Amino acid sequence: MSILTPSDHGYEDARRAAVWNRRIPNENPDVIVLAETADDVINAVNDARAAGRKVSIRSGGHSWSGNHIRQGATLIDLSRMNSIVEINREAKRAIVEPGCQGTLLLKELMALDLFFPVGHCVGVGIGGFLLQGGFGWNSRVYGPACMSVTAVDVVTADGELVRADENNHPDLYWAARGSGPGFFGVVIRFHLKVYDRPKAIVNCAYIYPAEVLEDLFTWAGEIGPKVPIQMELILLPHFGFDGGKEIPVAGATFADSEEEAREIAKILETSPVLDRATVAMPYVPAQMEDFFGAVHFQYPDNHRWCPDNMWTHASAAELIPGIREIVRTLPEDPSDTQNFSHLQWMNWGPNHPDAPERPDMAFSNEDEIFLSAYAAWSDPALDETHSKWAAERMRGMEHLSTGTQLADENLSQRPSRFMTDENYARYDEYKAKYDPDDLFHTWWDRP
Repeated sequence: MSILTPSDHGYEDARRAAVWNRRIPNENPDVIVLAETADDVINAVNDARAAGRKVSIRSGGHSWSGNHIRQGATLIDLSRMNSIVEINREAKRAIVEPGCQGTLLLKELMALDLFFPVGHCVGVGIGGFLLQGGFGWNSRVYGPACMSVTAVDVVTADGELVRADENNHPDLYWAARGSGPGFFGVVIRFHLKVYDRPKAIVNCAYIYPAEVLEDLFTWAGEIGPKVPIQMELILLPHFGFDGGKEIPVAGATFADSEEEAREIAKILETSPVLDRATVAMPYVPAQMEDFFGAVHFQYPDNHRWCPDNMWTHASAAELIPGIREIVRTLPEDPSDTQNFSHLQWMNWGPNHPDAPERPDMAFSNEDEIFLSAYAAWSDPALDETHSKWAAERMRGMEHLSTGTQLADENLSQRPSRFMTDENYARYDEYKAKYDPDDLFHTWWDRP
């Protein structure tokens, strides 16, 4: 274990390394604890409580807002607690530490013909990903990844290590599945249900010129309820290699057979502007490394980011004016050879007839479509203008929104509901029970 204070050599490097986003909050923890064991975490919690400092937690550091970087806090950095403790092939169970990266976990699982809906991006720690819900690969089939958490080992505000599941500390277990950075404890191990590896993993992709935006999104809205749950239908307006704007349409598909995958892929051939596609890949067998690589290209390291998002069940006709404005105003950075700002539309469909039933858990706000805007830039001089863009665009569409997803939150600029009113009330009750002195930092803000 290493303990760093602002006067120590290495403190600033540790503070900056705790956030993947290069746009780091101008906040300075009083203490950064680089924990390696459960005892390190227990001691850090006890020391913070004795000193009257609040606690924040980092697992992988992929919080866009850097929610864990807080002025005067004890930051418990769990990135060194990154082990896969156990994988039980026969029982389809795994135990992992919070700093374990989803990409590495999935690689180990797939070598055993197993699968878990880890996050889409390279480098995401499993801890923060699961606590906020878990919007991962093939999650339309399995549900939010937190549904596959069977137990958590938690250091509570009083420094006690407990196991929370359906029968022991059920209130903690409830909150650990969806309260994200508002969780009032430090999870040091996640117990997971894992699944058989899909037999056919394929990608279906087309790229269209931006001029057919209205046709594409109208079509996507129409076919949304019909898209088989094994496909992740995504529209991603962004800047192409030539600097112009284009609209990729992708359908990562996880099927039980090649025949099933090919049948699913056919839905993308119903596009009314199929003949306008500049690139067409109707069916490409893929490895997960291909998917991670493609996502990593869209979300490169060493950039400054500010996203905002919304859930919605509004019609395409209602959404298209706002979508058109987002695409028209995508932020650019003249110093970048490639601009990565973009919009994402994903057909989520929690009410699809084949979607798994959601259990009683903190995660409770989702809808048919996930819409998210991402500003990306390199030059710090653009912080003032570019960091406001996503919130402004989403604010203009709030009348169509049913809330936000914590994975891509921008709560400090635009508070938006991410749980039901009933679950907010339950969360407050359980936090008062387990963290009566408000030791743990929560979200930047909430509605």
